Amino acid sequence: MEKKIILQTNNIVKYFHEPVKFKALKDVSFEIKESEFLTITGKSGCGKSTLMYILSTMDSDYEGELFIDGKKISGQSQDQLAMIRNKNIGFVFQFHYLLPEFTCLKNIMIPALKLGVKSYEQIEYEAYQKLELLDIKDQALKPASKISGGQQQRVAIARALINDPKIIMGDEPTGNLDSKNAKVVLDTFKELSQEGGQTIIVVTHDTDFAKKSDRTIVMADGEIIDYGY
Repeated sequence: MEKKIILQTNNIVKYFHEPVKFKALKDVSFEIKESEFLTITGKSGCGKSTLMYILSTMDSDYEGELFIDGKKISGQSQDQLAMIRNKNIGFVFQFHYLLPEFTCLKNIMIPALKLGVKSYEQIEYEAYQKLELLDIKDQALKPASKISGGQQQRVAIARALINDPKIIMGDEPTGNLDSKNAKVVLDTFKELSQEGGQTIIVVTHDTDFAKKSDRTIVMADGEIIDYGY
């Protein structure tokens, strides 16, 4: 059965205006299918992180069209975009951005509490499930500042999963990790796409990481030069 397209861009153009007007993205068009594990690579300054901010709906100042799950996202208000993000997208960054004074469990619960759809008890139960999935349930009640860097990144992945988003986006998620913990993140993403049916989109400099994804898009000078097909 043909998998449906979960994310699509049509002729995305992005300008930066400081210090001079500069075309950072040039007519970027591509599609990502449901449960695909996609990596985006290219040299620093090629536009991959700029593209990721647009895909994530955090940057709405661009020309062209973005569709998520068949719905046009471009042109929606900031409040609508925030709701779309909370519901459809989970984020994993190079730095985990956990709140150090909160427990791992509470950090994971925050996006779901913010969404406000489920009860506190249900969110807590599901947060424990995510911790178990990532093999760090024993760290649940420790402050986030008291666990290792690899464990912190796993907690960040669990937090990204709490609202069961259709898409997980990662911006250099293994950038601060040693090879052992980077493999844990890679294996987790593969499991989420293959067994959980989630679409994974990761910007990375790590060529070994990229090789193990389903497909790699290569960018240069604001354009896609290889679609990975």
